[in-house]
Amino acid sequence: MTRLLLVDDDASLRETLALDLARRSYVVTSRDSATSALGALEEAEFDVVVTDLRMPDTNGIDLCKAIALRRRDLPVIVMTGFGSYEAAVDAIRAGAFDFLSKPIRLDMLAIAVERAVNHRRLVRRVATLEEGASDDELLGSSSAFLHVVDLVGRVAETDTTLLVTGESGTGKELVARAVHKRSRRKDGPFVAINCAAVPESLLESELFGHVRGAFTDARSAESGLFVTANGGTIFLDEIGDMPLAIQPKLLRVLQERTVRPVGSSTERPLDVRVIAATNRDLETAVEEGRFREDLYYRINVVHIALPPLRARAADILPLARRFVTDFARRQGREALGLSAGCARRLTAYTWPGNVRELQNCMERAVALTRSVEVEEEDLPDKVRHHRASKLVIEVDDPAAFVPLEQIEREYIARALAAVRGNKSAAARLLGIDRKRLYRMMERLGVADGT
Repeated sequence: MTRLLLVDDDASLRETLALDLARRSYVVTSRDSATSALGALEEAEFDVVVTDLRMPDTNGIDLCKAIALRRRDLPVIVMTGFGSYEAAVDAIRAGAFDFLSKPIRLDMLAIAVERAVNHRRLVRRVATLEEGASDDELLGSSSAFLHVVDLVGRVAETDTTLLVTGESGTGKELVARAVHKRSRRKDGPFVAINCAAVPESLLESELFGHVRGAFTDARSAESGLFVTANGGTIFLDEIGDMPLAIQPKLLRVLQERTVRPVGSSTERPLDVRVIAATNRDLETAVEEGRFREDLYYRINVVHIALPPLRARAADILPLARRFVTDFARRQGREALGLSAGCARRLTAYTWPGNVRELQNCMERAVALTRSVEVEEEDLPDKVRHHRASKLVIEVDDPAAFVPLEQIEREYIARALAAVRGNKSAAARLLGIDRKRLYRMMERLGVADGT
């Protein structure tokens, strides 16, 4: 039974919407003001709220904010007859899950409600997974990140090979560890290696081991990381930088589930889950002959694409607070908060270094602050003085022009960031349909925001 709270001061519209939603098996409670809606929320549990934007006492934006404070997992859909982009963005920033323009199409409302209900179920599932989570666990409630957490939960109990992609600093190893921690291999070893950090001459031996005398400095036998990870998980970070000469040997290990040390004629059976990661475009690398196509398909059984931090703006402050708490504890300090000014600067910055940059920023701030809160002046200059860049339309100098794809890519990324990765909202902001947005994101290589 799905319970829905409908808030609108227009009695005729409220009745029409309530009848249609009831026909779709929702249990609808109707209220004519934000004040009475907040009272209803205190008395009963709801799965989704649908509210008008403009109402006599408290508007829909303020209602969103109030619900976000009381029930963070309760999705709110805002209806507006004023249809401005500014109102839509304000609603999303206030915590709304989605917005619809009036006149309301009943079928579109039904779709939005179904998405919101599914979103809430996923949020609750993630909350269950995060109970008792350690400091290195996955943290985030944005739609973009919830999709990742859902994939992690679905593949963890399998032995499927995973490919984790994303920009530097998005947390690829964190995802790999979360998969291992939730798997049947959790009591086995988790072994990580950065394929770009080991010289080519040593990488083969490091991965597969060697026998004594296999090469000049091989004074004793070494088992290699695949054998070390037996019964557990091996994480091959930056696999896109693996030398071509070693790729067929890795492919054989993945196909045969055996490993042959350098200099040996004997193969040893393996029981290892492989998770690979890269910030490179492997499909392009395959086309250019820098990565084997057969290896690409062998590691890309399930693909988890991590969104950049700018596409999961709702997670910036929760992550910042987690980092501040961790670093304060390590330094033996009392718990610290974030000032309002600091929070504004953190959410306005685009975080090109992603979560790793935010973590480093918070470590620095905790070390410098003299207050019970992290203040604006504790942040690095580039964060404090960041100003959103604007697209230049009127240019006369030919040298000032940039490729159109670059402008499209940046504009779509900024639209997604403005609405916290909500593709439906981003498509409306851009004046295109959702399917076209998907196609453009795929063509331009814009990170997935849901």
